[in-house]
Amino acid sequence: MIAADQLPINEDGSVFHLHLRSDQLSDKIVLMGDPDRVPLVASHFDSIELDQQHREFRTITGSYRGKRITALSHGIGCDNLDIVLTELDALANVDLETRQVKPDFHPLTLVRMGTSGGLQPFCPIGSYVASEISMGMDGLLFFYQGSEAVNDAALAEKFVAHTHWNRQLARPYFVRADETLLNQIGHDMVRGITISASGFYGPQGRHVRLALSNPEQNARLESFEHEGKRVTNYEMESAALSGLARLMGHRALTVCLIIAGRYSGEMNTGYQSSFPDLINKVLNRI
Repeated sequence: MIAADQLPINEDGSVFHLHLRSDQLSDKIVLMGDPDRVPLVASHFDSIELDQQHREFRTITGSYRGKRITALSHGIGCDNLDIVLTELDALANVDLETRQVKPDFHPLTLVRMGTSGGLQPFCPIGSYVASEISMGMDGLLFFYQGSEAVNDAALAEKFVAHTHWNRQLARPYFVRADETLLNQIGHDMVRGITISASGFYGPQGRHVRLALSNPEQNARLESFEHEGKRVTNYEMESAALSGLARLMGHRALTVCLIIAGRYSGEMNTGYQSSFPDLINKVLNRI
């Protein structure tokens, strides 16, 4: 039995943070950071059966062209993904009344749609990137047993050497996206290595008043190459999504709209009009 302090459950039978019950969740889940994007995704649905929010976690479940889909916001950062993935997995694979793991495993399909900064000239503003490999600088994956089975340790070692990685930081981990989902969703998108940063400013090489401990970080990322793959973009969640999903047995992929040219120094803050096209691609292909 899973103890109450290990998996808190609300009085209405919903999981603690998401405030969802098992019957309110689809096995096809589209994830995004911003709660305001959830109704934008749901505006494409043919019908809606659930619309609710708790904290930054907005959830709408409905139907799109005969497919039952849940659109859910996860907020910013890998720490939030730890909450979201754990509770989604519990909804699918734990009997919340008995607190017992269900005898038959139920897999989920998870596609995150995000915005991102491109690190290469072949990832200009307005392009789409499918994260073939994701690097996490937060250390989250190492809190769980089995991380060695999903982390590419040889790639991590090569990356640490090339970038002169600060040994005071958490050791980076590298996780591959689900290959079938990558081909299904991102077959016509730019592919490469996505960096899931542990912050928006310093960890992504930005500085406002505080100086950076490694001002050459982005230049070293741009020049890194592994088996023909380059570092394509920065965001903040794909590594946690891919890593936890693989450990749990789910399929996961992150696709991003590039809104910042970190290579060119440009930024598109009015990207909202470009997002519906990515929504259509994901909903049609999931």
